[in-house]
Amino acid sequence: MGFYREHILPRLVDRACGIASMDGWRAGVTAGLQGRVVEIGFGSGLNVAHYPATVDVVLAVEPAAVARRLAARRVASSLVPVEHIGLDGQAIPLEDGSCDAALSTFTLCTVPEARLALAELRRVVRPGGHLQFLEHGLAPDPKVVAWQRRLEPLQRRLAGGCHLTRDIPAIITDAGFVLDHVEQRYAKGPRPWSWFTTGIAVNPG
Repeated sequence: MGFYREHILPRLVDRACGIASMDGWRAGVTAGLQGRVVEIGFGSGLNVAHYPATVDVVLAVEPAAVARRLAARRVASSLVPVEHIGLDGQAIPLEDGSCDAALSTFTLCTVPEARLALAELRRVVRPGGHLQFLEHGLAPDPKVVAWQRRLEPLQRRLAGGCHLTRDIPAIITDAGFVLDHVEQRYAKGPRPWSWFTTGIAVNPG
């Protein structure tokens, strides 16, 4: 699975997550970002076109070399500076309280220890700063959840460890963030994959 995960999967994710119907979601989750922003799971830079002008710099964390290469063209044309600063969202090489905000899109489903990554975001985001997130996860409907549980072992194997059943609001609040605004609904597509949660959480310090 090493070659597949390192070379094939980033290209599949770029195509699957780069469809036009995702643009509205990405524009929504990035709205209001400002100052110095750390983005975990930067991937191939699909959020770059949506960064508002109020962002001074995006500090990108992304482990996949192929994804970083795919992002190069988008980064080069970005009006907002982007700096790749690390490979692991669970160990971010930034000083405490050095960022104004954090951004996570379709990352908390895949990072091995989501609570550890969120603890790192709380550390590097200043008190009063925001975590803005867009994730898929545990659906509210028992029949959909049953399918999520059936499919999750295969999903984790084929999609780089991606979970279908993580309760996104719960893991964010368990990490100490305070939810300020949350929206949940089904996006277009098969329901086991399309229960989306987007919102803003505040680091209380």
